[in-house]
Amino acid sequence: MPREPMRWRVGRHCFEWPVGPLAPREAAELPVLMGVVNTTPDSFSDGGRLAGVEAAVAHALRLVEAGAGIIDIGGESSRPGAEPVSAEVEQARVVPVIEALRAQTATPISIDTVKASVAQAAMKAGADVINDITAFRGDPEMAAVAAATGAGVVLMHMRGTPQTMQRGDLGSADLVGEVVDHLAERLDAVVAAGVDREAVCLDPGIGFGKTVEQNLSLIGELHRLHALGRPVLVGASRKSFLGRLTGREVDEREFATAAASACAVWQGAQIIRVHAVAEMRDVVRVAAALRAAAPVGREAA
Repeated sequence: MPREPMRWRVGRHCFEWPVGPLAPREAAELPVLMGVVNTTPDSFSDGGRLAGVEAAVAHALRLVEAGAGIIDIGGESSRPGAEPVSAEVEQARVVPVIEALRAQTATPISIDTVKASVAQAAMKAGADVINDITAFRGDPEMAAVAAATGAGVVLMHMRGTPQTMQRGDLGSADLVGEVVDHLAERLDAVVAAGVDREAVCLDPGIGFGKTVEQNLSLIGELHRLHALGRPVLVGASRKSFLGRLTGREVDEREFATAAASACAVWQGAQIIRVHAVAEMRDVVRVAAALRAAAPVGREAA
């Protein structure tokens, strides 16, 4: 008897993926690429290059044309050591971009924020997803905004804050187990607060308070997250652990990103968050085809 597909409801849209060791086989069942658009002047990757409405919208539309199924817009840097900005500043950066982009494409838009007021403004402007690196711990009003607007939700694991996450003892006897337990708790909490379970996807937080070895373990053991029954998002694109492994600077890490993304797909990730959509589209397509053709010898998602 066929199993029900995995669904992720994001506002007016619904993504579906088949569940089981033979999936995915069709192009429509491939992992979704989430294209990154940073409107911050201090982004670790874009470095202010998109800090303007016209530039940000043009870049987002190029990502859509290249194959992005979701556009993730951020107005506050979450790189290690980054300082927070006010809700007013963040809204001024992202809302005009979302409004202009929504007028030109039906592609789902995600707002990358930890502030409920910014999420509310973004949803009003046309966003479909709230991507919160604190997993709704940072602002007690965030779950209410998500529930009221029908937003899709991304809950991420992070130790500490962007200011502190790479400091102190990062050791853990079972980091993957810690991530699974944390996301299970946050999933139950937001559902209890009124968010539809099918609106939630889970992000292990690659690079957020983890060592190089822990990031590798998380990607290699993503199958353990599938026990929670929700889609898994992986964002390893251009992260510093790839630089430590390769010795490459941020703008030279696309091959490293390709390797990490391919392994995430092999482990069953349904959403891959990247900066270079055109290049990673081929990576995801080939990795998914290999996964479907050789289900024996890997953990079934």
